Amino acid sequence: MKYYRYNDENSIECVLCKHYCTLKKDGHGICGINYNIDSKLVNKTYGHPSAVHVDPIEKKPLYHFLPNTLSLSLGTVGCNFRCPFCQNYSISQTTVVDESVTLMPEDVVELALKYNCQSISYTYNEPTIWYPYAKDIGVLAREKGLKNVFVSSGYESHEVIADMHSWLDAANIDLKSFSHDYYKKVLKVNLEGVLESLIEFAKSNIWLEITTLLIPGVNDSSEEIEQMAEFIATKLGTEIPWHFSAFHPDYKMQDTANTPLNTLLKAKAIAQKHAIKYIYLGNIANDSSTYCPNCAKKLIERNGFNSQILSLIDGKCTNCGYEIKGRWS
Repeated sequence: MKYYRYNDENSIECVLCKHYCTLKKDGHGICGINYNIDSKLVNKTYGHPSAVHVDPIEKKPLYHFLPNTLSLSLGTVGCNFRCPFCQNYSISQTTVVDESVTLMPEDVVELALKYNCQSISYTYNEPTIWYPYAKDIGVLAREKGLKNVFVSSGYESHEVIADMHSWLDAANIDLKSFSHDYYKKVLKVNLEGVLESLIEFAKSNIWLEITTLLIPGVNDSSEEIEQMAEFIATKLGTEIPWHFSAFHPDYKMQDTANTPLNTLLKAKAIAQKHAIKYIYLGNIANDSSTYCPNCAKKLIERNGFNSQILSLIDGKCTNCGYEIKGRWS
């Protein structure tokens, strides 16, 4: 796809995310890393990751996608959100690119193969804003038999989501709140755009899981969790895994308390009331194993980020034959 379109001789429109920024000559968008250079969109982070690690796929978190495998994970700098709780703010809220570090797409794929990874994850900061780099890596990765994963806040443009169908295998998308005001005033984006993305992902061939970071006094009321649960159950489907993560003080929210276990258990109960089958609690000690919704057999046992498949063959429960939605190979 083409990542921009012409407005006039003085400006272009970036089509990577739903901000659809107008970039004047030598100017940049909200993300701070995509520029109008000679009437073309130039991504300043292309080939310059700020973080590269080998992670268990469970850390993304993805629980129904290639369990107990490794994923080469990389991020750059910049973001199209302004989350005050960001745990990766040192890279997401800066636009300073370290050009001394260069990894071209073929280099990234070689690293993934060298460290026996089965996938490459585009994560740590918002990968939508460096989609041209991610896609070039992903296309090469597919040729080598590797899978591709997006960890995103869900503000991809409609054009990018349509383009993803050709190379992306899985995504974990944040649903940070169900308050239009919170998204607009604090995160600086529109909730409706995120909901549209979730619907588009759910209808696609890309495996989808959802994460909600529950923050005390921000998005943890029963009413708001009910609204999120109803949206997921009615618009996306009850088979999509939903991860509730515990907040810990970070970045601009150092004075906010940690999320208590009871809040996460309340959220889980609300999700179960809406017939959502797979609810997982993260960043807190708890049972994060996968159980069969039909017979309650433990299918995948998890201890931290370590997983062990116990009773799942070809995506089906070995006890009752119930099909567990996911991408298992």
